[in-house]
Amino acid sequence: MATCYVLFGSNLGDKETIFTQACLLINNRCGAIRDVSAAYESEPWGFETKEWFLNRVIVLETDLVPEDLLDALLQIEAELGRVRYPDVKGYASRTADLDILYYDDRVIRTKRLVVPHLRLHLRRFALMPMCKVAPELVHPVLHMTQLELLRHCPDNSFVREICYQSNEKQ
Repeated sequence: MATCYVLFGSNLGDKETIFTQACLLINNRCGAIRDVSAAYESEPWGFETKEWFLNRVIVLETDLVPEDLLDALLQIEAELGRVRYPDVKGYASRTADLDILYYDDRVIRTKRLVVPHLRLHLRRFALMPMCKVAPELVHPVLHMTQLELLRHCPDNSFVREICYQSNEKQ
């Protein structure tokens, strides 16, 4: 079994309901969810839109190999309404985005998958929830903990923890 950290992001639709649905599908198809971070609201990163994002990190125990996990997450995104526009360069609004941040302490570099996530250390909206679930986890390439990465993160975008009535493990 591998421990994976998956970043959920959404800025379209009922984001918390979509997150709950994503967790159910991940639990059914990918492995056992062991923990989830607090919810964070963040301004869009890398593109302009009026819809802000909900971000959370999911801690997953899986027996899927990395590429199979990627395929399962992409299928879940599609089922949750994610539309990819091949003619759009850069980022776009989406109902669900599921990114593998870490897969154990492995370093993976293929045409389809880069783990640890290539831009994790540049994004407050990913580092803040990572610090909630695994603050001392060491990045296998940069050799820094999540807390250290957050302290050195050049991203100054607005990210804040938000509270829901039920913020329990899914």
